[in-house]
This record gives sequence, C-alpha cells and structure tokens, in this order.
Amino acid sequence: MAKLITYIFSLILLLVTYGCTQPPAADRLTISGPFEPISLDLAKAGYIFSRLQIVETLVDIDNQGQLQAGLATAWDSNPDASVWRFHLRTDVSFHNGSPLDANAVVTSLRIALNKPAPFDQQIIANVKAVDAHTVEFQLHSSYRPFAAILTNYTTAILAPASFGSNDRIVSLIGTGPYQLTEFDPPHMVSVSRFDGYYGAKAYIPYVDYITGHRSESRALMVQGGSADIVYNLDPASVQLLQQTANVKVNTTPIPRTILIKLNLADPLLDSVKVRQALSLALDRQGIAEGIMHQPGVEANQLFGPAMGIWHVNSLPPPRLNLDRARALMAEAGWQPDSTGILQKQGKRFTLSMVTYANRPELIVIATAIQAQWARLGVALDVQMENASAIPLGHVEGSLQTALMARNFANIPDPLTVLLADFSSPAGGDWGPMHWQDPAFFAQLKQTTQATGAAYQQDVQQLSRHLAQSLPMIPVLYYVQQSAVADRVHGFSFDPYERSFRITDMVLQP
Repeated sequence: MAKLITYIFSLILLLVTYGCTQPPAADRLTISGPFEPISLDLAKAGYIFSRLQIVETLVDIDNQGQLQAGLATAWDSNPDASVWRFHLRTDVSFHNGSPLDANAVVTSLRIALNKPAPFDQQIIANVKAVDAHTVEFQLHSSYRPFAAILTNYTTAILAPASFGSNDRIVSLIGTGPYQLTEFDPPHMVSVSRFDGYYGAKAYIPYVDYITGHRSESRALMVQGGSADIVYNLDPASVQLLQQTANVKVNTTPIPRTILIKLNLADPLLDSVKVRQALSLALDRQGIAEGIMHQPGVEANQLFGPAMGIWHVNSLPPPRLNLDRARALMAEAGWQPDSTGILQKQGKRFTLSMVTYANRPELIVIATAIQAQWARLGVALDVQMENASAIPLGHVEGSLQTALMARNFANIPDPLTVLLADFSSPAGGDWGPMHWQDPAFFAQLKQTTQATGAAYQQDVQQLSRHLAQSLPMIPVLYYVQQSAVADRVHGFSFDPYERSFRITDMVLQP
C-alpha cells in the first residue's frame, strides 16, 4: 500500500507539473531528489535538514575532507585523546532567538547520543558544560578521530525548545542560514532565509525541497522548469538532459562506493574462494561503460581514489576473469549441473539480491550482475525494495546479498565508519554480516591510537586486507549526477553530501 501511495503521489506531481507549469518564482529555489523527509528526528532524516542548511554541527568539513570550524571555532584534547574540549562561537542564535551556549549544546547532544548514529556512542562516557562556551567530552578510552564524529548530521545542535516530552523533537529549531517553514512528510520541506544568521547571509529568500521518487520524473521537472536542481539521476535521464537547452548536467566523483553486501553466515558465501570467484565474474568495465557511461570508475577496493590514504594505489585493477572464477568455484567443490547451475552435494548455487530505488542506477546494475553471475553458474534473483529492507534483513539475518551505494565519508575519517561496521562479527546495518576476522578487528581498534606515519601504514594495511578478504564486494566508485537550471548561478556539489550549498547560489532571470 505504501508503495502504491508513493506512486500515486508521484503521478499527481507529474500531472500537476506538466499540465500547468508556471514560470519559476524569482525569489524561490526548487530542489528535487529521492530523499524522503520522513520525520523531524535527526536520527531518521537529519541528512535532509543538514543539506537544506537548517541545522549545523560543531565541526564542519571542506572539499578535501579536512575538519574545519562549525559551531565550534576550535577544539583540543589531552595527550591520549580521551578528553576533548570544543570552544563555541559566541555570536550564534537559534532560529527562535535563544542564544547558543554550552548548556544548549549539552542538552542537544545528550538526547542525540541516545539515538541511532553511524558511530559507536558507547565510546562517550560523559559530556558536560565547562563554562558558557566550552563543552567537554570524556571518553572511555583514547579515540584519535573523535572530532570527525561531530560532523555527522545526527549530532547537529538543536535549541532546547525543540524538544518535548520524552525528548521527542516537536519543533526543528537550528542555527543555520535557513529556517523551517513547512514540513509535509515525506513529500516536501520548505525553508526561508534566517536573517539572524551569524555568518554570510543567503541570497535566495525561499527554498522548496520536493521528493521525486523516480529519476525520470526528476529529469522532467528540471527540463520543464518546475525544479531548478535535481539530484541522483540515472544514465538515461542524464543523456536526455545533456540534450536539453537551459539545463546543465553536473558530474562529481564522491567518496561513495557501489558494492555487494554479503551474509557470510550463509554456507554459500562463507568461503573466500567463492567470494573471489563472484568478484572475478563481474564485468565492471562493461557496467561502467555500457550502463553508467563512466569509464574508469571500476572498483577494486572499498575506498575509491577520493578517499586519500585509504585508497591503495598498488592493487591490480579489477578484471573480468571467468576462467579463474570457474576454477575457484571448482576448488570450493562447486560443479555445474545439466542446466549449467553450480551445485554441491545436491544443493544448487542460488542467491537473492536486494536493492532499492533511491539510487536509480542500482536496479540496472543488479540486473547486469544477474546476467554476469549466470555465466559462472550462479542463479541470482533480484528484488527491488525500500532501502530499509537492507538493515532490516541484516538484523533479522534473512539477507543473502544486497547491492547498495555506501557513503564511506558521512563521517570524514573512514576509521569511524569501520569501527562502527567492521569491528565485530555482528557488523553494521550497511557493513558486513557475520564476518569472522579477529586479527582485523584487533588491528582496527589499535589504529584509533596511531598517529602520523604509523596511522597511514595501518590504514593501508586495513584497506588491503579488505580488498583481499572481500567481506563486501566492490563494484564501482560512485559518480553523482545532478542537473541544474541555467538561472541558478554558483552551484557546486558537496562531495561529502552534507549540504546543498544554497547559500552559495543566486537566481538570475
């Protein structure tokens, strides 16, 4: 029923959009993407409020992933990085006029740290106000990348008035250059310029975000003039818009990787040889060039070139090698039956793969993988679900494989992501399932205390081990495709996907 309602809403939106297109308002920017603003809770949908620049975090990130001042102008730690202090700006007001101070920050973070986040909240023993503009975190042990955690949207700072009974968010009151004016989940968010913002003032007075559930509908919106910026376009939509006047296509490599999540507790997938065979049977070059029209994005490891020292340059490039893949399957005891499907001890090699529509290229890639693995003798059933089916399948243990686009930089130091998802057999919702590798887990935890050259050496060893053990199979490095109307000036894509950067834009006739 939910999918039907979503489809009907999308259809109505298209009919309204193309049946009675109005000239775009000179003072209003319209953005569309597949992201659904389902709740005011930052743990559930904070990414959309961060992108719309309603909420801000203590620490920000530049284009190279380096930490920079956010609501905190500076931070420091004791010698073993177990106690951290953050020094707040002194001229910041929330959207309701109340001042940002250490007590407000502590209240907001204490609530946030009791909700789901892409890092281990248990590392924090206590957070307290030292004085009016200093916040101190006491950790259970040394944690060198701690400041990077505070860039994540789940830690954005809300005013005390945002919270009602049981710490439920009843009003989204942030500090950003835009303030929330309308919230219609999961379809629309509207914001207006906050004139009391402490930093550079925004040029555009009003912004609407409209959920566009299908790539082709978003492409038609920008083509028809009912949207100014659309995100997450599939290759067919990109080709259409490249031929469209008054629209520019923006292509940006980002630190996200398309990969295959595996349930390593499944007897079909617990062998490294089998996982290597599945990887060797992938024609990544064919997918990159034939489907994505992006040659050179084939992935031979989890972390792409945009990930700095986490990318291992000395690894061989990925190559289709079906003969070697078949030999590895034979070594693992799998032989083709009369239909060509691999079998062992009467059991056929059949898998299911879940993917989702938010990234429209994923279903096309999954279909290509289905055909490529069939040549190896693997029968793959592809199912398109909501993205939530992947973490649900992880928790329930029912997932076999999933094709997903994983952002390894929603916290700018990937070490924090690995610690959350790769540090125990339980894994994480978007990480491995039932991976047994105690030596890797131990080295990963030791790396939290390394610095300088020792840290870089550890990082390279960790990345190389992941490429060899394949707890997840990398497919392509992600390239973000967006389209922008000509009247928008100053557009740029944030490679860390934290902000739409609306304050950098102006609208011109």
